[in-house]
Amino acid sequence: MSSQRGRAQKRSVRVLRILPSRAPFKGRAALRLGGSHRIEKSAFASVSRLLRRGFEMTFLSRRTVLAGGGLLLGAACTRRFATPDQAGTLPIPRLLDARDHGQRIGLRAQEGETTFFPGRRSATMGYNGSYLGPTLRVHRGDDVTVTVSNNLSADTTVHWHGLLVPGELDGSPHQTISPGETWRPTLPIRQPAATLFYHSHAHGRTAEQVYAGLAGLLFVTDEEEQGLGLPSDYGVDDLPILIQDRQFVDGRLVLPAGMMVALDGRRGNVILVNGAYNPRADVPRSLVRLRLVNGSNARTYDLSFSDGRAFYWIGTEGGLLEKSVELQSLTLASGQRAEILVDFSDGKPVSLVSAPDQSTLRVHGMGMMHRHEASENNAGNETVLTFSPRLASSKRGSTTLPLLLASRAVPDPATVVARRRLVLNMRLGGMMDSDEEPLTINHRRFDIDRIDEEVELGAVEIWKVSGQKMAHPFHIHGVHFDVLRRDGEEPDLLDQGPRDTIVVDEPVELLIRFDQPASKAPFLFHCHILEHEDEGMMGQFSVT
Repeated sequence: MSSQRGRAQKRSVRVLRILPSRAPFKGRAALRLGGSHRIEKSAFASVSRLLRRGFEMTFLSRRTVLAGGGLLLGAACTRRFATPDQAGTLPIPRLLDARDHGQRIGLRAQEGETTFFPGRRSATMGYNGSYLGPTLRVHRGDDVTVTVSNNLSADTTVHWHGLLVPGELDGSPHQTISPGETWRPTLPIRQPAATLFYHSHAHGRTAEQVYAGLAGLLFVTDEEEQGLGLPSDYGVDDLPILIQDRQFVDGRLVLPAGMMVALDGRRGNVILVNGAYNPRADVPRSLVRLRLVNGSNARTYDLSFSDGRAFYWIGTEGGLLEKSVELQSLTLASGQRAEILVDFSDGKPVSLVSAPDQSTLRVHGMGMMHRHEASENNAGNETVLTFSPRLASSKRGSTTLPLLLASRAVPDPATVVARRRLVLNMRLGGMMDSDEEPLTINHRRFDIDRIDEEVELGAVEIWKVSGQKMAHPFHIHGVHFDVLRRDGEEPDLLDQGPRDTIVVDEPVELLIRFDQPASKAPFLFHCHILEHEDEGMMGQFSVT
């Protein structure tokens, strides 16, 4: 560590690091900023644990950050860098259709290097490549075997976010894959068409590994969807759009760390789409289907088009809506997905933009936390990607919107057999005289050996979920649910449809039917701010 500190002091970038102590790290945390100022604050066990985790030497910090002089934090990572004058073309992940490969798909989790900006290489992780993974397509009614190999130097998993499979196939920490080992689940595909998301769910390292690149898209398709005439030419008029924010210094990816990262989640100064900054998508002059996935660790996106044009919302996390909804903006929290149709028949270039993120926290004097308004990094709308309608309409292209999309059976609230109450607790700031864990659910930190809730297979239940201090994206494994009420009122238009991730702040009542067994391994429920999940805002339930 002494040589690392020496390199850090030679750089002009301010580096925050924790000083070693001969005594156990219990009562007082000494922080040094830029090697010039010493600050001492009283801290109890829960705070010190967050600080210790925040300053761990991780894969990214070892290979990328330390090479540049130290462990760089979010507050110190705002220095901009030269960017290309011309936007590059939107990368389209390779499509792996299970039927084209004999119902067998291979995924290899690996370390690598990725050039996000010219001449700047960053240490990353990916599936079958250096960053992110291929798009997987599976068909309803099929059984698909996925071989997942771990070529990393750490444990990992692959969670099929939104896929309805038994608990032992879910890819949670209960299906951990050790370095050099392989996991080979056979996934029964029994749900309607939907845009899903796969990513690492490694115990205590989900945030770090997803941030490094262990994520990809998973499409479920079926005959009903194929009969609607929706845009379906992958990469042409049916586009995968995986949106992530990442922190860069001098064009290199860095891993922010520290107590505020644990509380607020990692939030970047650059938006990437499919791993590219400010890309351009050449699209046909027709209706184009955008499969939007918020793959960020924590950031919420308030998306709209730069010219104010309307678009048609057609799908949520769990599949297609019954009817399309005309909108001019759409909000996606971490882990949420949406399918939209956009009419580019006018041939005019337009950008997808995001308004400033209003979901963050800030701590003042280690006291009260409040919502963050605008900062130097989000003072106005930020371009996500630009569309250039320069292609002729494809043979399968369409400018006609289907009147009806999908129908489904919603559980009858009269059949509810149980009601449960969950509160996503945040406790810190002015409460530092307490040794209570700062990030919990119902005041209990995640314990992989504890079952928090026991559910009967086939039961219909209502879960009332609320958050503290900020809005939390809440995800439940193994189910899709419907929003019954928000803060005691009927849900608004944007709460409709089958969901697996929903934003909770005020109390939200969820109607859930539990059709997937979880007796051999439990399902999880958690905040999808990935740093909150890793720090303990997560629980488990069995379904028997």
